[in-house]
Amino acid sequence: MIKIGVSACFFHPDLDRATFGPKTLSYLENDMAQYIAQPGVMPVLIPELPKAEKLAIIREMDGLLLQGGADLAPETYGEKPIGRWLGDRIRDEYELELMALFLEQEKPVLGICRGFQLMNAYYGGSLFQDIALQRENSIEHRNAIEYDKVHHKIRFEEGGLLEKLYSGAKNPMVNSVHHQGVKTLGKGLLPEAFCVEDDMLEAFILEDAKPGKVMAVQWHPEFFHTLGDKLIDPLKIIDTFLSFVKTDK
Repeated sequence: MIKIGVSACFFHPDLDRATFGPKTLSYLENDMAQYIAQPGVMPVLIPELPKAEKLAIIREMDGLLLQGGADLAPETYGEKPIGRWLGDRIRDEYELELMALFLEQEKPVLGICRGFQLMNAYYGGSLFQDIALQRENSIEHRNAIEYDKVHHKIRFEEGGLLEKLYSGAKNPMVNSVHHQGVKTLGKGLLPEAFCVEDDMLEAFILEDAKPGKVMAVQWHPEFFHTLGDKLIDPLKIIDTFLSFVKTDK
């Protein structure tokens, strides 16, 4: 059985919460669990533990998936907050350490939405704290009511991995559930896809790894089922990630 480590989302202590008010909760969003749990694949949530205990778990894992959730804290990429989007610095530090530990063991890493942004920060890139506020002429990338039904066209980088994976796709579309995005691309990252309407970066890979072994997308392939065949095939992303696990085992 292939074991994929998944970074946790956090609910921090909140005394107004009905249960576990003073405690930190770690969780995995259920669509993401379903997306990872392909035949022969087990998703394993990695809690925040001391480094030695975490490393013991990581040695048993075959790859890392960084899931979506709360914003990155601006301090993580060297900025100060410009508005109400303060992010989750605690989770940032936890995931940056996870990524470093998995990369040290040369295991594949896939980032989705927040994971895409976290990986960009790991490699020294920065983010728009709020696309609508900081970037003129951008389209709406997040709507709290429509949520995973918001979607737009993308274009693939010519000659890139995703262009090859989706060869023949006409007017490829993805969902959009984010209000932050890449401002400056991290060192060693190669762009793979852009939003057609406003040219926001939507995917990248790490140049120094086999194409797709370290990869991230801004969209949520695990939510594609809500729009059916309007969007590109979501399984090509997870299958590419898992191919490196199977090749390396």
